[in-house]
Amino acid sequence: MPRQVSWALATALALALSGGVSAQQTPPDPGAAANVRQSQTYEQVLQSNPSFRAKRMQQECGPVTDPELHASCVASFGGDGAPPSRKSRQH
Repeated sequence: MPRQVSWALATALALALSGGVSAQQTPPDPGAAANVRQSQTYEQVLQSNPSFRAKRMQQECGPVTDPELHASCVASFGGDGAPPSRKSRQH
């Protein structure tokens, strides 16, 4: 019985170590970095260009017919037409 326990522990240790090694060998996803850059650029243009922002609001919120969902969509852009704030203001 003790031999079976030590064999099981050795197997568990080997599996644990091999899992850590394979995780370290996985290269980072280049598409993820590109996606982050594209999202940052989109947010920057959305905040700095009122006509682009209005067009995106119309494209994304215009077809929404439910009043509550439409209001939520508009609020996701900053609500009243002002650019969305990145930082919440607390007093």
